[in-house]
Formats: sequence, structure tokens, C-alpha cells
Amino acid sequence: MERIFDYLGKFIQLIKVTDIIDIVIVAVLIYQILKMIRETRTMQLVKGIAILLVVLQISTWLNFTVINYILRNIMQVGLFMVVVIFQPELRSILEKVGHSKVGKLIDFSAIQMNDEKIEKVIGELVSATVNLSQTKTGALIVLERETKLGDVGDTGAILNAEITAALLENIFVPNTPLHDGAVIIRDDRIYSAGCVLPLTSNKNLSRELGTRHRAAIGVSEVSDCVVLVVSEETGKISIAINGTLTRNLNENTLKNAIERALLKPAKNSSKLDKIKLRRRNKNER
Repeated sequence: MERIFDYLGKFIQLIKVTDIIDIVIVAVLIYQILKMIRETRTMQLVKGIAILLVVLQISTWLNFTVINYILRNIMQVGLFMVVVIFQPELRSILEKVGHSKVGKLIDFSAIQMNDEKIEKVIGELVSATVNLSQTKTGALIVLERETKLGDVGDTGAILNAEITAALLENIFVPNTPLHDGAVIIRDDRIYSAGCVLPLTSNKNLSRELGTRHRAAIGVSEVSDCVVLVVSEETGKISIAINGTLTRNLNENTLKNAIERALLKPAKNSSKLDKIKLRRRNKNER
């Protein structure tokens, strides 16, 4: 026991403050990474790598030459395999890092809209969506948030136009050049139209959902955007956020869903109260 305490005493004497800080930072990083990937396929990958490392060490202790040789070669090409196979998950993790507080500190592209602009944008979007629903005109409208969709916008025609219900409805008129793609909304402007969106790879979706709905889910899986969908067959309105599709919305539920999604959580209640109060005052007049 004395030897153990002597060893611990010498070890503690060798530890510096910077070493402790270093260990704490690494521990926090590992915890945050595990927290981000715990509900994704990447977690299964981490478990698989951990098992391979354990087996590799055991094979070294037991002098299993062949197994050790095979596992070492697998580990050498493992990094490349991880990047190729799990590219979507790795991209999602990096996007989450970008959405963190540190990422927001270096975000120079964000344009803050005041309450009146937000209310106007939401009003035009809801009006256009409801009108398209009544005429059973298929539509796909993507609202950017933190993640910019410039690569998706480049697949269509760049408009950079003011958001109006009339223009949105006109874009989706059947047999017109831009009607069969998606519209990208950036801040208070129509950034692009006729865009091609990535389809979801989720095979558990209802067969009732067509390409338009699958595209809405797909783009919401790879970014934090909000997607409005109008079914061409039924005229029903849906909204996709974080890979989840909510269907059969009416004017009020659609408006509430967009307001909750676009307003920051910390300011959500106060801004919603102001918007509702301003709306009530307009109606009284």
C-alpha cells in the first residue's frame, strides 16, 4: 500500500494545472460528441470500432499473428471507410457544431429581421400556401434558418425578389418553367425558384407520400430549414422540420407552426405576444 501511495504522490506532483485543463477539455469534447451521435447510426460505428480495438489488443496479448495482422490493416483504412460510408452523419455533426454558441459567434451572414418584417413574411407565406391549397396547386417552399442552402439554390433560378403571395402563387402555376421545383426563402426575400431537393432515404414513410413530400423531408434532414408542402392531389398542407412531417394543417395551425419555427426560442413568447397584439389592433381598426 505504501508503494501505491508513494506512486500516487509522485504522480500528483508531476501533474500541472495545464494538464488538468487539457484533460477536462478532452473529456468535455468526448461527452459532447457522444451526446450528438447517441441517436444516430454513427453511435453503432463507434461501438464497432471500440470492439475492434479490444479484439486487436487481445490478439496482441495472445500472439494471434493472423488476426492481429488483419485487424491492423482494417484499422489503417478504417478512417477512409468512415468518411465515405458515414458522410451524412459526419456532416450533420459538423452542422450541429456550427449551430452551437461558438459557431454563432463567428456567423457574419445572419440578417436580423424586426417584428414587422417577420409578421409580413409569415403573412405572405400563409396566404400563398392557403390559396395554393384551395386550388390544389402543388408547391414546395423552403425557409432557410441557420444553415444556408446556396448549393440547393444554385440548382434553380436565382430571383432575389420580394416575398409576396401573388409571386409565390404565380411561380407554382402548372406548366410554367419553375413550377416543378422548390422555392428557397432567405430572410425576407425569395432567393431562388425551381430548385432540386435531395430525397429522404427513410424507407419507413407512408406510400401515400409522393416525391414532393419526400423531398421536403430529405432537405429538412440535412439542414435546419422549415419546408412547406402543398399536395397536388389533395391540396393538403404539410410542414417538415428536422426530418419530421406534420400533415393536414389549416391556416391557423400553419401560421403558428411557422412562427414557432422562425422565432428564436428565448424570444419566442415575447415576439409572438407582440405580433398577436399588433394583429388584434389591426382587426379592431
